[in-house]
Amino acid sequence: MIDHERLDRVGDVGRRYVDRGVLPYSHVQVAHRGEVVYADLHGFADVDRAVPIAPDTICRIYSMTKPITSIVIMQLVEEGALLLETPLAEHLPEFANPRVFVGGSDMSPQTRPASNPIEIRHLLTHTSGITYGFHRQTPVDARYRRKKLGDFVTPDYDLDEAMRLLAAEPLLFDPGTAWNYGLSTDVLGAVIERVTGQTLDVAFQERIFEPLGMVDTGFHVDASKADRLAALYIPGAGGMSRMDDPTTSRLHAPPSFLSGGGGLVSTMDDYQRFVDMLAAGGHAPGGRLIGRFTLDYMTKNHLPGGALLNDLGQSLFSEVTLDGMGFGLGFAVIEDAAANASLCSAGEFNWGGAASTVFWVDPVNELTVVFLTQLLPSSTYPVRRELRNAVYQALT
Repeated sequence: MIDHERLDRVGDVGRRYVDRGVLPYSHVQVAHRGEVVYADLHGFADVDRAVPIAPDTICRIYSMTKPITSIVIMQLVEEGALLLETPLAEHLPEFANPRVFVGGSDMSPQTRPASNPIEIRHLLTHTSGITYGFHRQTPVDARYRRKKLGDFVTPDYDLDEAMRLLAAEPLLFDPGTAWNYGLSTDVLGAVIERVTGQTLDVAFQERIFEPLGMVDTGFHVDASKADRLAALYIPGAGGMSRMDDPTTSRLHAPPSFLSGGGGLVSTMDDYQRFVDMLAAGGHAPGGRLIGRFTLDYMTKNHLPGGALLNDLGQSLFSEVTLDGMGFGLGFAVIEDAAANASLCSAGEFNWGGAASTVFWVDPVNELTVVFLTQLLPSSTYPVRRELRNAVYQALT
Protein backbone atom coordinates (compact mmCIF):
# COMPACT_ATOMS: atom_id res chain seq x y z
CA MET A 1 0.00 0.00 0.00
CA ILE A 2 1.02 3.60 -0.52
CA ASP A 3 0.44 6.57 1.76
CA HIS A 4 -0.51 9.18 -0.84
CA GLU A 5 0.02 12.11 1.51
CA ARG A 6 3.62 11.06 2.05
CA LEU A 7 4.17 10.87 -1.73
CA ASP A 8 4.41 14.66 -1.82
CA ARG A 9 7.88 14.28 -0.35
CA VAL A 10 8.97 12.70 -3.65
CA GLY A 11 8.36 15.90 -5.61
CA ASP A 12 9.93 17.98 -2.87
CA VAL A 13 13.32 16.33 -3.53
CA GLY A 14 13.68 17.68 -7.06
CA ARG A 15 11.89 20.93 -6.29
CA ARG A 16 14.52 21.86 -3.71
CA TYR A 17 17.29 21.58 -6.31
CA VAL A 18 15.30 23.56 -8.86
CA ASP A 19 14.49 26.31 -6.40
CA ARG A 20 18.19 26.58 -5.49
CA GLY A 21 18.93 27.20 -9.16
CA VAL A 22 21.17 24.15 -9.59
CA LEU A 23 18.78 21.89 -11.54
CA PRO A 24 16.74 23.15 -14.52
CA TYR A 25 13.68 21.04 -13.79
CA SER A 26 12.41 17.98 -11.96
CA HIS A 27 9.91 15.59 -13.54
CA VAL A 28 9.21 12.46 -11.51
CA GLN A 29 6.56 9.80 -11.89
CA VAL A 30 5.72 6.86 -9.60
CA ALA A 31 3.57 3.94 -10.74
CA HIS A 32 2.16 1.10 -8.65
CA ARG A 33 0.80 -2.06 -10.23
CA GLY A 34 0.82 -0.39 -13.63
CA GLU A 35 -1.05 2.75 -12.58
CA VAL A 36 0.58 6.16 -12.12
CA VAL A 37 -0.03 7.15 -8.52
CA TYR A 38 2.12 10.27 -8.37
CA ALA A 39 3.54 12.77 -10.85
CA ASP A 40 5.29 16.06 -10.21
CA LEU A 41 6.98 18.49 -12.57
CA HIS A 42 8.64 21.72 -11.57
CA GLY A 43 11.04 24.13 -13.24
CA PHE A 44 12.02 25.13 -16.74
CA ALA A 45 12.74 23.22 -19.92
CA ASP A 46 14.79 26.28 -20.89
CA VAL A 47 15.81 28.34 -17.87
CA ASP A 48 17.35 31.12 -19.95
CA ARG A 49 14.11 31.71 -21.85
CA ALA A 50 11.83 30.89 -18.89
CA VAL A 51 10.09 28.11 -20.83
CA PRO A 52 8.29 25.99 -18.22
CA ILE A 53 8.61 22.23 -18.15
CA ALA A 54 5.61 20.46 -19.69
CA PRO A 55 4.38 16.86 -19.54
CA ASP A 56 5.49 16.32 -23.14
CA THR A 57 8.91 18.01 -22.94
CA ILE A 58 11.48 16.07 -24.94
CA CYS A 59 14.80 15.39 -23.24
CA ARG A 60 18.04 13.51 -23.76
CA ILE A 61 17.91 10.16 -21.99
CA TYR A 62 21.51 9.20 -22.84
CA SER A 63 22.30 5.83 -21.24
CA MET A 64 18.65 5.03 -20.59
CA THR A 65 18.92 4.09 -24.28
CA LYS A 66 20.93 1.02 -23.21
CA PRO A 67 18.02 -1.04 -21.82
CA ILE A 68 16.11 -0.49 -25.07
CA THR A 69 19.06 -1.81 -27.10
CA SER A 70 19.41 -4.74 -24.72
CA ILE A 71 15.74 -5.71 -25.10
CA VAL A 72 16.09 -5.74 -28.89
CA ILE A 73 19.18 -7.95 -28.63
CA MET A 74 17.27 -10.39 -26.46
CA GLN A 75 14.38 -10.37 -28.92
CA LEU A 76 16.92 -11.59 -31.49
CA VAL A 77 18.07 -14.26 -29.04
CA GLU A 78 14.46 -15.40 -28.65
CA GLU A 79 14.10 -15.52 -32.44
CA GLY A 80 17.16 -17.75 -32.81
CA ALA A 81 19.24 -15.12 -34.61
CA LEU A 82 21.79 -14.96 -31.78
CA LEU A 83 23.06 -16.92 -28.80
CA LEU A 84 24.45 -15.23 -25.74
CA GLU A 85 27.70 -17.10 -26.31
CA THR A 86 27.87 -16.11 -29.99
CA PRO A 87 31.31 -14.59 -30.70
CA LEU A 88 30.95 -10.96 -31.69
CA ALA A 89 33.19 -11.56 -34.70
CA GLU A 90 30.50 -13.74 -36.32
CA HIS A 91 28.56 -10.57 -37.01
CA LEU A 92 31.29 -7.94 -36.74
CA PRO A 93 34.45 -9.49 -38.24
CA GLU A 94 36.35 -6.34 -37.27
CA PHE A 95 36.57 -7.81 -33.75
CA ALA A 96 38.03 -11.16 -34.82
CA ASN A 97 41.41 -10.69 -33.13
CA PRO A 98 41.00 -8.67 -29.92
CA ARG A 99 44.11 -7.67 -27.99
CA VAL A 100 44.45 -6.66 -24.35
CA PHE A 101 46.40 -3.65 -23.08
CA VAL A 102 49.22 -4.69 -20.73
CA GLY A 103 51.42 -1.58 -20.52
CA GLY A 104 53.07 1.29 -22.28
CA SER A 105 51.52 4.62 -23.18
CA ASP A 106 48.60 5.78 -25.26
CA MET A 107 51.04 6.53 -28.09
CA SER A 108 52.87 3.21 -27.79
CA PRO A 109 50.66 0.62 -26.10
CA GLN A 110 51.89 -2.86 -25.28
CA THR A 111 49.30 -5.55 -25.94
CA ARG A 112 48.81 -9.31 -26.05
CA PRO A 113 46.15 -11.48 -27.70
CA ALA A 114 42.95 -11.80 -25.64
CA SER A 115 42.56 -15.21 -24.04
CA ASN A 116 39.05 -15.61 -25.47
CA PRO A 117 36.75 -13.81 -27.93
CA ILE A 118 34.21 -11.13 -27.07
CA GLU A 119 30.75 -12.71 -26.86
CA ILE A 120 27.30 -11.14 -27.01
CA ARG A 121 26.81 -11.71 -23.26
CA HIS A 122 30.04 -9.80 -22.51
CA LEU A 123 28.61 -6.77 -24.28
CA LEU A 124 25.30 -6.99 -22.42
CA THR A 125 27.07 -7.19 -19.06
CA HIS A 126 29.85 -4.64 -19.78
CA THR A 127 32.46 -7.33 -19.23
CA SER A 128 33.83 -7.06 -22.79
CA GLY A 129 36.94 -5.03 -21.92
CA ILE A 130 35.64 -2.06 -23.94
CA THR A 131 35.72 1.32 -22.19
CA TYR A 132 34.68 4.98 -22.54
CA GLY A 133 37.07 7.83 -23.29
CA PHE A 134 35.71 10.08 -20.57
CA HIS A 135 36.91 7.80 -17.74
CA ARG A 136 40.42 9.30 -18.04
CA GLN A 137 41.97 6.43 -16.09
CA THR A 138 44.11 4.52 -18.60
CA PRO A 139 46.11 5.11 -21.78
CA VAL A 140 43.33 3.26 -23.62
CA ASP A 141 40.90 6.03 -22.61
CA ALA A 142 43.23 8.57 -24.17
CA ARG A 143 43.27 6.63 -27.43
CA TYR A 144 39.46 6.69 -27.48
CA ARG A 145 39.43 10.45 -26.97
CA ARG A 146 41.88 10.99 -29.79
CA LYS A 147 39.56 9.12 -32.16
CA LYS A 148 36.45 10.81 -30.67
CA LEU A 149 35.06 7.39 -29.81
CA GLY A 150 31.97 7.89 -27.71
CA ASP A 151 31.64 11.54 -28.72
CA PHE A 152 27.87 12.05 -28.85
CA VAL A 153 28.06 15.76 -29.64
CA THR A 154 29.96 16.06 -32.91
CA PRO A 155 30.76 12.56 -34.23
CA ASP A 156 31.93 12.61 -37.83
CA TYR A 157 31.54 8.87 -38.35
CA ASP A 158 28.65 6.46 -38.78
CA LEU A 159 28.06 3.27 -36.80
CA ASP A 160 30.06 1.06 -39.16
CA GLU A 161 33.05 3.40 -39.08
CA ALA A 162 32.80 3.61 -35.28
CA MET A 163 33.09 -0.18 -35.10
CA ARG A 164 36.15 -0.17 -37.34
CA LEU A 165 37.81 2.45 -35.13
CA LEU A 166 36.84 0.69 -31.90
CA ALA A 167 37.95 -2.77 -33.02
CA ALA A 168 41.46 -1.43 -33.63
CA GLU A 169 41.81 -0.42 -29.97
CA PRO A 170 43.04 -2.74 -27.20
CA LEU A 171 40.71 -4.08 -24.51
CA LEU A 172 41.26 -3.29 -20.84
CA PHE A 173 41.04 -6.99 -19.84
CA ASP A 174 40.16 -10.41 -21.16
CA PRO A 175 36.43 -10.59 -21.98
CA GLY A 176 34.33 -11.94 -19.13
CA THR A 177 36.86 -11.32 -16.36
CA ALA A 178 35.94 -7.83 -15.05
CA TRP A 179 33.32 -5.08 -15.37
CA ASN A 180 33.87 -1.72 -17.03
CA TYR A 181 31.28 0.77 -18.22
CA GLY A 182 31.87 1.56 -21.86
CA LEU A 183 30.77 1.46 -25.48
CA SER A 184 29.67 -2.20 -25.30
CA THR A 185 26.01 -1.32 -25.90
CA ASP A 186 26.93 0.74 -28.94
CA VAL A 187 28.55 -2.39 -30.32
CA LEU A 188 25.26 -4.21 -29.68
CA GLY A 189 23.57 -1.54 -31.78
CA ALA A 190 25.87 -2.48 -34.65
CA VAL A 191 25.05 -6.16 -34.08
CA ILE A 192 21.34 -5.34 -34.41
CA GLU A 193 22.01 -3.62 -37.73
CA ARG A 194 24.07 -6.51 -39.12
CA VAL A 195 21.61 -9.20 -37.98
CA THR A 196 18.37 -7.47 -39.01
CA GLY A 197 19.65 -5.71 -42.12
CA GLN A 198 17.97 -2.55 -40.81
CA THR A 199 19.41 0.68 -39.53
CA LEU A 200 19.17 0.96 -35.77
CA ASP A 201 16.50 3.66 -35.85
CA VAL A 202 14.24 1.51 -38.04
CA ALA A 203 14.81 -1.59 -35.87
CA PHE A 204 13.92 0.40 -32.75
CA GLN A 205 10.85 1.87 -34.41
CA GLU A 206 9.46 -1.50 -35.52
CA ARG A 207 10.40 -3.54 -32.47
CA ILE A 208 9.92 -1.10 -29.56
CA PHE A 209 8.49 2.32 -30.35
CA GLU A 210 5.52 1.38 -32.55
CA PRO A 211 4.34 -1.55 -30.39
CA LEU A 212 4.52 0.59 -27.24
CA GLY A 213 3.17 3.78 -28.78
CA MET A 214 6.39 5.70 -28.04
CA VAL A 215 5.65 8.51 -30.49
CA ASP A 216 8.24 11.02 -29.26
CA THR A 217 11.29 8.78 -28.87
CA GLY A 218 14.09 8.68 -31.44
CA PHE A 219 17.60 9.73 -32.38
CA HIS A 220 16.53 13.26 -33.30
CA VAL A 221 13.64 15.69 -32.83
CA ASP A 222 11.29 16.22 -35.78
CA ALA A 223 10.73 19.80 -36.90
CA SER A 224 7.10 19.62 -35.78
CA LYS A 225 8.27 18.97 -32.20
CA ALA A 226 11.27 21.29 -32.14
CA ASP A 227 9.77 23.68 -29.61
CA ARG A 228 9.37 20.85 -27.09
CA LEU A 229 13.09 20.07 -26.76
CA ALA A 230 14.63 20.93 -23.39
CA ALA A 231 17.93 22.72 -22.95
CA LEU A 232 20.90 20.84 -21.51
CA TYR A 233 22.85 22.29 -18.59
CA ILE A 234 26.11 21.77 -16.74
CA PRO A 235 27.07 23.12 -13.30
CA GLY A 236 28.33 26.69 -13.44
CA ALA A 237 29.37 29.48 -11.12
CA GLY A 238 26.47 30.11 -8.81
CA GLY A 239 24.19 27.60 -10.52
CA MET A 240 24.13 26.28 -14.09
CA SER A 241 25.21 27.19 -17.58
CA ARG A 242 23.51 26.04 -20.75
CA MET A 243 25.51 23.45 -22.70
CA ASP A 244 23.06 22.82 -25.55
CA ASP A 245 20.62 25.46 -26.76
CA PRO A 246 17.36 23.75 -27.79
CA THR A 247 16.86 26.19 -30.66
CA THR A 248 20.17 25.32 -32.32
CA SER A 249 20.77 21.79 -31.02
CA ARG A 250 22.24 19.17 -33.34
CA LEU A 251 19.31 17.00 -32.23
CA HIS A 252 17.12 18.72 -34.82
CA ALA A 253 18.85 16.70 -37.56
CA PRO A 254 19.35 12.92 -37.87
CA PRO A 255 22.81 12.00 -36.53
CA SER A 256 25.44 10.18 -38.55
CA PHE A 257 26.20 7.95 -35.55
CA LEU A 258 23.21 6.01 -34.21
CA SER A 259 24.24 5.34 -30.61
CA GLY A 260 22.55 2.34 -29.02
CA GLY A 261 24.40 3.28 -25.85
CA GLY A 262 23.22 6.85 -25.44
CA GLY A 263 21.65 8.45 -28.48
CA LEU A 264 17.92 8.67 -27.80
CA VAL A 265 15.61 11.48 -26.78
CA SER A 266 12.26 10.74 -25.17
CA THR A 267 9.44 12.03 -22.95
CA MET A 268 8.04 10.98 -19.62
CA ASP A 269 4.99 9.36 -21.19
CA ASP A 270 7.05 7.44 -23.73
CA TYR A 271 9.62 6.12 -21.28
CA GLN A 272 6.87 5.24 -18.80
CA ARG A 273 5.40 2.99 -21.49
CA PHE A 274 8.74 1.20 -21.82
CA VAL A 275 9.08 0.86 -18.04
CA ASP A 276 5.47 -0.36 -17.73
CA MET A 277 6.32 -3.12 -20.20
CA LEU A 278 9.31 -4.14 -18.08
CA ALA A 279 7.22 -4.13 -14.90
CA ALA A 280 4.61 -6.28 -16.62
CA GLY A 281 7.19 -8.96 -17.43
CA GLY A 282 7.50 -8.01 -21.09
CA HIS A 283 3.79 -7.63 -21.80
CA ALA A 284 2.32 -4.44 -23.25
CA PRO A 285 -1.19 -3.39 -24.36
CA GLY A 286 -0.21 -3.98 -27.98
CA GLY A 287 1.19 -7.45 -27.31
CA ARG A 288 4.20 -9.12 -25.71
CA LEU A 289 7.60 -7.61 -26.58
CA ILE A 290 9.81 -10.06 -24.70
CA GLY A 291 9.17 -13.32 -22.90
CA ARG A 292 8.63 -13.21 -19.16
CA PHE A 293 11.29 -15.87 -18.59
CA THR A 294 13.69 -13.93 -20.84
CA LEU A 295 13.17 -10.73 -18.86
CA ASP A 296 13.53 -12.55 -15.55
CA TYR A 297 16.80 -13.97 -16.85
CA MET A 298 18.00 -10.52 -17.95
CA THR A 299 17.41 -9.05 -14.51
CA LYS A 300 19.49 -11.60 -12.60
CA ASN A 301 23.08 -10.84 -11.66
CA HIS A 302 25.28 -12.20 -14.48
CA LEU A 303 28.66 -11.06 -13.20
CA PRO A 304 31.20 -13.92 -12.93
CA GLY A 305 30.81 -15.90 -9.75
CA GLY A 306 27.90 -13.77 -8.60
CA ALA A 307 30.28 -10.90 -7.83
CA LEU A 308 29.08 -7.33 -7.26
CA LEU A 309 30.10 -4.28 -9.27
CA ASN A 310 32.41 -3.07 -6.52
CA ASP A 311 34.24 -6.40 -6.68
CA LEU A 312 34.75 -6.51 -10.43
CA GLY A 313 34.56 -2.86 -11.51
CA GLN A 314 37.61 -1.53 -13.31
CA SER A 315 36.18 1.99 -13.45
CA LEU A 316 34.95 4.19 -10.63
CA PHE A 317 32.18 5.58 -12.86
CA SER A 318 28.69 4.19 -13.24
CA GLU A 319 25.28 5.69 -13.93
CA VAL A 320 24.15 4.21 -10.59
CA THR A 321 25.75 3.66 -7.20
CA LEU A 322 27.92 0.53 -7.31
CA ASP A 323 27.41 -0.57 -3.71
CA GLY A 324 25.32 -3.71 -3.38
CA MET A 325 24.77 -3.88 -7.14
CA GLY A 326 25.17 -6.74 -9.55
CA PHE A 327 24.68 -6.44 -13.29
CA GLY A 328 22.35 -8.35 -15.56
CA LEU A 329 21.84 -8.25 -19.31
CA GLY A 330 21.44 -4.51 -19.76
CA PHE A 331 20.40 -3.50 -16.24
CA ALA A 332 21.98 -2.97 -12.84
CA VAL A 333 20.40 -5.28 -10.28
CA ILE A 334 20.23 -4.72 -6.52
CA GLU A 335 21.62 -7.76 -4.74
CA ASP A 336 22.30 -6.33 -1.28
CA ALA A 337 19.91 -3.55 -0.30
CA ALA A 338 21.74 -2.85 2.96
CA ALA A 339 25.07 -2.38 1.20
CA ASN A 340 23.44 0.08 -1.20
CA ALA A 341 22.79 2.39 1.79
CA SER A 342 19.47 3.64 0.43
CA LEU A 343 15.91 2.42 0.75
CA CYS A 344 15.38 -0.22 -1.94
CA SER A 345 14.50 -3.87 -2.50
CA ALA A 346 16.67 -6.80 -3.53
CA GLY A 347 15.72 -7.76 -7.07
CA GLU A 348 15.13 -4.20 -8.24
CA PHE A 349 16.62 -3.42 -11.68
CA ASN A 350 17.49 0.01 -12.95
CA TRP A 351 19.69 2.33 -14.93
CA GLY A 352 20.30 6.04 -15.38
CA GLY A 353 21.47 8.56 -17.94
CA ALA A 354 24.27 11.12 -18.10
CA ALA A 355 21.90 14.08 -17.74
CA SER A 356 20.89 12.90 -14.22
CA THR A 357 17.88 10.86 -15.36
CA VAL A 358 17.03 7.47 -13.85
CA PHE A 359 14.42 4.73 -13.75
CA TRP A 360 13.89 1.68 -11.61
CA VAL A 361 11.55 -1.29 -11.49
CA ASP A 362 10.84 -2.94 -8.13
CA PRO A 363 9.08 -6.28 -8.77
CA VAL A 364 8.69 -6.99 -5.04
CA ASN A 365 6.62 -3.88 -4.37
CA GLU A 366 5.20 -3.73 -7.93
CA LEU A 367 6.60 -0.23 -8.20
CA THR A 368 8.30 1.82 -10.92
CA VAL A 369 9.88 5.28 -10.82
CA VAL A 370 11.05 7.49 -13.67
CA PHE A 371 12.93 10.74 -13.06
CA LEU A 372 13.85 13.19 -15.82
CA THR A 373 15.91 16.38 -15.85
CA GLN A 374 18.79 17.76 -17.97
CA LEU A 375 22.00 18.33 -16.02
CA LEU A 376 25.40 16.86 -16.90
CA PRO A 377 27.06 14.96 -15.32
CA SER A 378 24.83 12.56 -13.42
CA SER A 379 27.21 12.52 -10.46
CA THR A 380 26.75 16.25 -9.71
CA TYR A 381 24.12 15.87 -6.97
CA PRO A 382 22.71 12.89 -5.03
CA VAL A 383 19.17 13.69 -6.17
CA ARG A 384 18.54 10.18 -7.50
CA ARG A 385 19.46 8.51 -4.21
CA GLU A 386 17.38 11.03 -2.28
CA LEU A 387 14.44 10.20 -4.54
CA ARG A 388 14.71 6.55 -3.52
CA ASN A 389 14.34 7.38 0.13
CA ALA A 390 11.42 9.68 -0.58
CA VAL A 391 9.60 7.03 -2.62
CA TYR A 392 10.04 4.17 -0.18
CA GLN A 393 9.07 6.17 2.90
CA ALA A 394 5.61 6.41 1.32
CA LEU A 395 5.11 2.64 1.30
CA THR A 396 3.07 1.43 4.26
